[in-house]
Amino acid sequence: MSTGRVGVGFIGAGNISTQYLDNLTKFHDVEVLFIADINLAAAEAQATKYGIAGFGTVEQLLAMDEVEIVVNLTIPAVHAEVGRQVVAAGKNVWSEKPLALQADDAASLLADAAAAGLRVSCAPDTVLGAGIQSALRAIARGDIGEPLTATTLFQVPGPESWHPGPEFLFAKGAGPLFDMGPYYVTTLVHAFGSASHVQATSSKSHDTRTIGSGPRAGTVFPVEVPTHHAALISFEGGQSSQSTFSFQQALPRMGFVEINGTEGTIVLPDPNTFEGDSTLYRFGESEPTVLAAEGSTWGRGTGVVDLARSIRAGVPERATGAIASHVLDVLLGISAAAESGETVRVSSRIEKPTPLSPDFDPAAATL
Repeated sequence: MSTGRVGVGFIGAGNISTQYLDNLTKFHDVEVLFIADINLAAAEAQATKYGIAGFGTVEQLLAMDEVEIVVNLTIPAVHAEVGRQVVAAGKNVWSEKPLALQADDAASLLADAAAAGLRVSCAPDTVLGAGIQSALRAIARGDIGEPLTATTLFQVPGPESWHPGPEFLFAKGAGPLFDMGPYYVTTLVHAFGSASHVQATSSKSHDTRTIGSGPRAGTVFPVEVPTHHAALISFEGGQSSQSTFSFQQALPRMGFVEINGTEGTIVLPDPNTFEGDSTLYRFGESEPTVLAAEGSTWGRGTGVVDLARSIRAGVPERATGAIASHVLDVLLGISAAAESGETVRVSSRIEKPTPLSPDFDPAAATL
């Protein structure tokens, strides 16, 4: 087994890479060695900005023996394809969400990795931040009694008003369900365990949208997917959630997650962030209790460090490909249920993760 810091390479030098690089270039236990992109100028710019020696093509990155983890920041449509390419090169994968667009592709990627003795881990790692983990610890210690139900809301007008290139967010495999759904469903899976079946409805408010900012402002583009999903998710343990994912609401509601139990209700922080306090309401108590978040608020890249440490220690990582694949199954089930009008069974199962200790620190030197 290898020892010492873990070498990391990037495929994709777009906007999201900045959030990862801001942190991963500061974390002791990993070393970013190379950035690859089909746009070599973008790869060079990020490498120069962060003082990374290597940049170039994907082929050059995958030929580097020193790189053990590849951070896959490509568009969702090629997440699985690129992940299989990484595994074929003998490297572990950290993928942005969703893991794939089809269940078979996710299963194939995980099977290839298992056969090669490699790991696939996947965003969102926001669930590992102080905000959500503190809430999960409160639930685990019984602060709301037995968890029973949840309500989650993500409702916004849509990202075309601020994103300079939003077309991919309205294309197949995206929309609010697949773009934002992973944050909420991953949180629910950590709280309740495996989902068992789903029911849903959907709609699309407009067939086209118009870019509202940047150099291409005024450009009209097609909307390929529903821009609103309302879902009822049932879980294997008997719990349920009502979840809404929408790009067609003038009144924004973001980060709304409530989990209810036999003894009370806990309001969680935004699952698309790494921080935020929770609020606890208990039956018979006139005032709510604020539960201060404890733990790491470093941000994106936290899961990459956890993967690196887990590889060195020979223990399971937290943001497993299995969890991401199960979440994908739930999202695909919601999509299918909305199209068919029928209940859809979720066949995959995962082991519910235990909450992290509040002293987990991705910036600590442990390797």
